Amino acid sequence: MHRESDRKPIQLPPFKAIQAFEQAARFGNVARAAEQLNLTPSAVSHQIANLEALIGRPLFLRTAKGVTLTPAGEQYLRDVSGVLQALATATERAGNEVSSDYLRLHSAPSFGLLWLLPRLEQFRASHPDIQINLSCSYESLHFGRNQIDLDIRHGYPNWPALEVRTIRHEELTVLASPALLERNPIREPQELLTQKLILSEAALVQWPQWFAQQGLSLPEAPFALSFDRSYMSLEAASHGYGFALESSLLSQDYIRQGRLLPVFGEALRSPVSAHHLVFPRTHADLPRVRRFLEWMQRQLGHDLHY
Repeated sequence: MHRESDRKPIQLPPFKAIQAFEQAARFGNVARAAEQLNLTPSAVSHQIANLEALIGRPLFLRTAKGVTLTPAGEQYLRDVSGVLQALATATERAGNEVSSDYLRLHSAPSFGLLWLLPRLEQFRASHPDIQINLSCSYESLHFGRNQIDLDIRHGYPNWPALEVRTIRHEELTVLASPALLERNPIREPQELLTQKLILSEAALVQWPQWFAQQGLSLPEAPFALSFDRSYMSLEAASHGYGFALESSLLSQDYIRQGRLLPVFGEALRSPVSAHHLVFPRTHADLPRVRRFLEWMQRQLGHDLHY
């Protein structure tokens, strides 16, 4: 019978090996990982090889194009990502008290500009002790390296190592300015086939899918305008440049201000789950993040889908 004192201590991998693994997994390329870590590719490969030897299983499949995770590697990435983020959070908490009240947000550009920015003053008024930094891009930033507390992402929710809370009840709806609708009253979807249409390239449901849902083919004429940002599509539509198919969430203020009108009723809207609040699970314990999530829930008027 073995005593507790007879058990060999668990051997922890070197932190440099964990960093090399995490970066190579993120980029799928050892050379890119080496650039990020300011090491040579051979040094990164050596660290990964030592880690695989310690674990006793391969973590990557090597190809001429780079590296891909094995099933064991995918599981290990999920596990160590949480550990790395917990370490970053613990380091921040130990650093100083000021940073604990500094909320760092990253957002998809259109959501940040159209929905979040007009409402941030309300958050600041109810939480005056929290400073806010907001950055916007379509890039999925690294929470630790880029020092982000919470990310508001657009797209399909495929981030298994992170906590994801989806904003529900978002729909894609056809919108137009009051002046355009007065000149061109639309009653049926097929009437749009002869109208100027604005294409939102980033939307999860675009004109081809929407027309297909109505049993219609695409119009033969090209789109009048196309944009890679929803805020540009909505702004163009508000000027009467054409009909836009856009998010009911992002167009809320345009509709409230009377600058845009929904063309059809709810039956012709397309439900989407396009925007998500994403963060490492350990960040849910940060008071500033918890307070922001609670505020978001109240602002949206419904529970976030977990």
